[in-house]
Amino acid sequence: MRHISLALVAGFVLAAAARPAAADDGDKDKVYTLKLATVAPSKTPWATLLSDYKKAVEKASGGKIKVKVFLGGTLGDENATVRMTERGQIQGVGASTGALATLVPELDAIEIPFLFKNAQEADYVLDKHLTAPMEERFRAHGLILGFWSENGFRHFGSTWGAVLDPKDLANKKVRSQENFSHIEMWKALGASAQAIPTTEVTTALKTGAVEGFDQALLFMIAAGWHSQIKHLTLSAHIYQPAAIAFNKDWFDGLPEDLQKILIDEGRKIVRKGREAIRKMNPKLIDIIKDAKVEIHTLTAEQREAFVKATASVRDTVRNRDEETGKIVDDIEAGLKEFREKSKKSK
Repeated sequence: MRHISLALVAGFVLAAAARPAAADDGDKDKVYTLKLATVAPSKTPWATLLSDYKKAVEKASGGKIKVKVFLGGTLGDENATVRMTERGQIQGVGASTGALATLVPELDAIEIPFLFKNAQEADYVLDKHLTAPMEERFRAHGLILGFWSENGFRHFGSTWGAVLDPKDLANKKVRSQENFSHIEMWKALGASAQAIPTTEVTTALKTGAVEGFDQALLFMIAAGWHSQIKHLTLSAHIYQPAAIAFNKDWFDGLPEDLQKILIDEGRKIVRKGREAIRKMNPKLIDIIKDAKVEIHTLTAEQREAFVKATASVRDTVRNRDEETGKIVDDIEAGLKEFREKSKKSK
């Protein structure tokens, strides 16, 4: 997710301005249905988290909101379900920020390679510096940002050999997420990238249409991609959160107490979702090793070579448009603040 963070705070003011007139007494017993789609498979932390969210929302709303979760891409791939949510064909989606960026392009800023050094930096920036501005940007594109989720750091998987130097990717056929920042990263690394939906990647690997990819560990395994490669480089080159988003018109049409429940119940499980996925990482690496995949870890020097090779991507994303540039600035301000606090606490 693919998959969780903080929710609407400043957005309540904007929501109040755009919200239709309050429902009359005849609507007080109305039941609202939230169809929420995700490519996250069953029996994963994402599925468990969404199941917990469903139970919490239905209980807190006294049954006034019925949540139907569609797992495993049953309603379509990430990009398709993001668009379905924006059009109101379904009411909600849980997707990676990479997929959500096809509709909310400012999210591309989060997907810049080698932006975050660790998960703690990412959490701090998302929760303290990006939630409010991204609420505004989601709303401008017909969505409501409910809360963040967790996909994790992405790593390089390959069939031809270890990826330890940018030159190792030159002219290699790789799968790219359908995302501006990702495609620009592959260009900077000299790879021959193809934007392929998640539901088609396994076939592309089996047929040799692509020879590698990048992905977070949990989804890589859940989708079975790890069984199609021979090498995995723990590059941690892109931190990718996910988010739960709602159709704006549907959300604005809800009574205020139900809006608050959807947001508050999501906020309560953000930390739980992140921790559940991160705790699994050592076990996930063992699973990949058991599949006879050779694991590689970049040295500091090797990592720096990738940082330099992809440095231009930040400016490319920043200069894409004014709003995206503002989000890049927000991220950098948050990182500076976090790193200064970290130094003082040592």
